[in-house]
Amino acid sequence: SVLMTIVVQARNLPMTDFFPGKCDPYVWVTLLPDRKQYFKTKVKKNMHHPHWCETFCFEDIPKEKLQTQVLQLHVFDYDRITRDDSIGEVLLPLWQVDLHEKQSFCEPLKLATEYGDLLMSLCYVPNDRLTVTVLKAWDLRSMDINLKSDPYVKLCLRSPDKRVEKRKTKTVKCTLNPVFNEAFNFNVVNINIEESSLEVVVMDFDNIGRDELIGRIMLAGRDGSGESETRHWQEMLGSPSITVVQWHRLKAE
Repeated sequence: SVLMTIVVQARNLPMTDFFPGKCDPYVWVTLLPDRKQYFKTKVKKNMHHPHWCETFCFEDIPKEKLQTQVLQLHVFDYDRITRDDSIGEVLLPLWQVDLHEKQSFCEPLKLATEYGDLLMSLCYVPNDRLTVTVLKAWDLRSMDINLKSDPYVKLCLRSPDKRVEKRKTKTVKCTLNPVFNEAFNFNVVNINIEESSLEVVVMDFDNIGRDELIGRIMLAGRDGSGESETRHWQEMLGSPSITVVQWHRLKAE
């Protein structure tokens, strides 16, 4: 299947630059949670009501999978010196759209996450082990003076009997889009995994001071930090011995 997306225009974008009245917007277009294909419009210099009329095609995606994706249109303000500023985003769940017909949408922008996204997989083998793989992160918050970060990920599995197991990835230097590809096995013999939780914390390594928090999530069947985290844990429980992969948006707390 091919999904054709046309970015037409935006209106009343806010001023984000230091110079009065200036905004240089462009739109980043992708499908969540995979992010395997992505596109970017042209930058429109000094415009608060930009017109793009640019067409992008997401190709070779099975229709069944396409209906599980979310179309993300993220508007940024281009900056030559510092990191581009996020203006806002639109998230359009494709299962709510009739993909057989041409559809037009005009949606208000909402504030996008400022902490980044994390791709993880879970594989639960009943009464044996839980394998957690930290794959990569995307668009993490910059913590250092060079507008980069030195991220690593901490994992903490908590069971109902207060038993705790911890793991930590390597540190990836000077990047906001780190690739980890590290797998960790947790012993879950005689543990009620349905009542357990996995805390995931992304940190910025610092040579001098204390390491700083970039963002975190909590994966759990009932009290996850969000719908995505709860769904991932429940899908893992419902698919024993099968690897379940999902993107998560990091949160401040």
